[in-house]
Amino acid sequence: MTNAAFTPRVFSGIQPSGGLTLGNYLGALKRFVDMQDAGKYDCVYCLVDLHAITVWQEPEKLRANTRELAAFFIACGIDPEKSILFNQSQVPAHSQLAWIFNTVARMGWMGRMTQWKDKAGKNSENASLGLFAYPALMAADILLYHATHVPVGEDQKQHLELTRDVAAKFNHDYGVDFFPITEPVIEGPATRVMSLRDGTKKMSKSDPSDMSRINMSDDADKIAQKFRKARTDSEPLPGNYDELKERPAARNLVDIFAALSGRTQADIMTEVEGMQWGTFKPLLADLAVDKLSPISTEMTRLLSDPAEIDRILGKGADRADSIATPILEKTYELVGMVSSRG
Repeated sequence: MTNAAFTPRVFSGIQPSGGLTLGNYLGALKRFVDMQDAGKYDCVYCLVDLHAITVWQEPEKLRANTRELAAFFIACGIDPEKSILFNQSQVPAHSQLAWIFNTVARMGWMGRMTQWKDKAGKNSENASLGLFAYPALMAADILLYHATHVPVGEDQKQHLELTRDVAAKFNHDYGVDFFPITEPVIEGPATRVMSLRDGTKKMSKSDPSDMSRINMSDDADKIAQKFRKARTDSEPLPGNYDELKERPAARNLVDIFAALSGRTQADIMTEVEGMQWGTFKPLLADLAVDKLSPISTEMTRLLSDPAEIDRILGKGADRADSIATPILEKTYELVGMVSSRG
């Protein structure tokens, strides 16, 4: 069986860990909306709160962050009627399938995960078992819906490769073609958004400098100020994108401009050739304000009614469960579990 035999379905998720930035929008949400609106896939989008608690979360803050993330999805253009939007913990099948995959995945696979090494560091003895097993839960998130495609950033590509390994090993061990070999979707001009203060570092909510990032809660004035003060070099913009290879700060701003405008870097370069930064950065600031301010405003409106957000997530969880439960039950059957259910 090939992936062509499966319903074309997208799955992706984001942790509700707070501090949403431009990187979350360009690296994830804008692409999620594009895939939803393309009409080629069933789209399942998840707020992965079970992943979030692999490191300590203050309970009330986790709840607030989950609602904020839901508001972000909707404000960016995810339509809960077109796509399925829910938080992971409301669908128990995620944890149930993850346990099955814990018996399929191998310790060596998990130990090689760079995110495990980065997050656990030298203190791995005190890291949670959940953090170590994180990739098996991610595999369960994806394969629970027989997802054929997953839009991911470069930092999650290794985890998706492990998902493919888990699917292949399960299929081989049980002599079936039950789980798809999910394809990564890594594309777009700004799938990895870099710091506005250092073009060699990823834009991060943990950076001590607020000027290094665009927060999705920033107002129009702050967005404009940050782009106008973004660090660059002294050279004008070239006409060929390849000439920015050794100019990370310049390349980052061009990537952001291209992603926000929905155009290619090549198109942008032909228009800005020879332009000085004093001219380019105000253009980028105006574009960013135009695209991002409405999202911030809509998030504020949505968050004024948390009960409505909870209702949307609950409805999404019911829809997700209707797909997940039959797949989980078939998995149990293949593994040899006994069930008295019809």
